Amino acid sequence: MRRALAAALLAVACAHTAARAADAYLFTYFIQNGEDGLHLAASTDGYHWDKLGNGRSYLTPTVGDARLMRDPCIVRGPDGIYHMVWTSGWKDQHIGYASSTDLLHWSAQRALPVMAHEPGTLNAWAPEIVYDAPRGEYLIFWSSTVPGRFAQTAGTSEDKYNHRIYATTTKDFVTFTPTRLFYDPGFSVIDATFVRANGQQHLLVKDETRHPPRKYLQVVAAPDLHGPFGKLSAPISPPGVWVEGPTAIQIGADTIVYYDAYIDKRYGALRSRDLVHWEDVSQQMHFPDEGTPQRMRHGTVIAVPEALLDRLRKAN
Repeated sequence: MRRALAAALLAVACAHTAARAADAYLFTYFIQNGEDGLHLAASTDGYHWDKLGNGRSYLTPTVGDARLMRDPCIVRGPDGIYHMVWTSGWKDQHIGYASSTDLLHWSAQRALPVMAHEPGTLNAWAPEIVYDAPRGEYLIFWSSTVPGRFAQTAGTSEDKYNHRIYATTTKDFVTFTPTRLFYDPGFSVIDATFVRANGQQHLLVKDETRHPPRKYLQVVAAPDLHGPFGKLSAPISPPGVWVEGPTAIQIGADTIVYYDAYIDKRYGALRSRDLVHWEDVSQQMHFPDEGTPQRMRHGTVIAVPEALLDRLRKAN
């Protein structure tokens, strides 16, 4: 009986330790125009964020004509390697890629030619990467405008842009499946990101329509990372606030969506338990350098082992 009780207590302790092993959070972001590269912020509760390295860059961009590192998105693979993709320039037909085991030392940067098969493509913006465990592969997706496509919404966004979401997959970052149209909701769409909440995948997207102005976030459930995608929700971001760069994570029973209110030059956040009813919790948040030119811009939040944050802090 004592052995059984001891075993049970040990199992509880181990489970608690495992739960605590990934209860820290990391925010990858850029500042200004993305010229100096990757910035990191850390939190243990998802509400109070502190910049790491006194705000220094952890990786300087070297790919793309403009040498930018905007919209950095990181995912941790099952082998412990962190894979990052980013927007490398305003007019590139490729995106940036690099990997790391500790976020301090990085592989050589590469330009992934995701839209090279469409020579007229105007851009490849806001890439995201997720690990698809059932398929044992990585899904990479982004927004691009291919002139002449989707004529029904031509002219609804700024300049010549008329975005849709495209995607590719890879198992090894050496070979990639042919780029395909991933998501077309019938309007110019950008900044797609997944969040797994309450046991199901959900896709967050921004309606990029300018005429008439929308610029809000919506969410759609999906039984699988590849869909099929259901009906879009009503707008979830605050009325009248132009937002971009949503990123989301489940913390306990809550799903928190962070967004860049880029016209107001501030970060905001929403909270929900059912992804139907949303509460604005922006006032409960602390983001580094708010109100300054160094403020956080469009990034990604991920759960990480607390030991990783300790190493990053010690390296500073």
